[in-house]
Amino acid sequence: MTEVTFKIFRYKPGVIDPPRYDTFKIEVDEQMSVLDVLEKLRINDETLTYRHSCHHGSCGTCGMLVNGKEVLACVANVLALGTTEVTVEPLRNAPLVSDLVVSMEPFFNKYAPVEMPLIRQSEYLPEGKPSEEVGSYTRYESCLECGLCLSACPVVATDPAYLGPAALAAAARVVQEPRGQDVPAILQMVDNAEGCWRCHSAMECSEVCPNDVDPGSMIMYLRQHLISDKLKHLF
Repeated sequence: MTEVTFKIFRYKPGVIDPPRYDTFKIEVDEQMSVLDVLEKLRINDETLTYRHSCHHGSCGTCGMLVNGKEVLACVANVLALGTTEVTVEPLRNAPLVSDLVVSMEPFFNKYAPVEMPLIRQSEYLPEGKPSEEVGSYTRYESCLECGLCLSACPVVATDPAYLGPAALAAAARVVQEPRGQDVPAILQMVDNAEGCWRCHSAMECSEVCPNDVDPGSMIMYLRQHLISDKLKHLF
């Protein structure tokens, strides 16, 4: 067991007290995640607010800042952070609801119009043959809709009109694999000053993405596709 000091950001709407950090010292073992610590702390402080669901990195609901970096708290191993002082804060660039919880409404307002299908063709194990009982495998899209990419994006921080890396990555997937979607409409949606051309190519979004969506590269794919399409009409 190792003693670790946790500084947890606290904020309650409608309360006169300003936002603050509460400090806790807690013993952790080599298997404990940041979410495990929050669960343990909440036993003695039921007012501590955070979001979680699956506990294994599949739902994307427990996104937060840990020592200044966007992570999923359920898979962020405490001792792997390599420090005995851990600061936990809500995601950036989203309206604060309470403590470590932010509103995801702005995220979905930009993400949902792309209408990316959940099912995709599988690029994994093309030689694999499912058993007769299974019939066929189904591959789902990788985006967890966690919002980590928007929190890390420096453009989102300064331009609320920017579509953002999650929506643009979803648009790129529709272009790659339409599945009945209106590709020209999607391209028109992203081909503007607040779409894929607003990105500064910082690639911070891809750095923090927990599921290898690589939104930064997907935005570059959109640019390449749009430029190629425009060149075809010139020659």
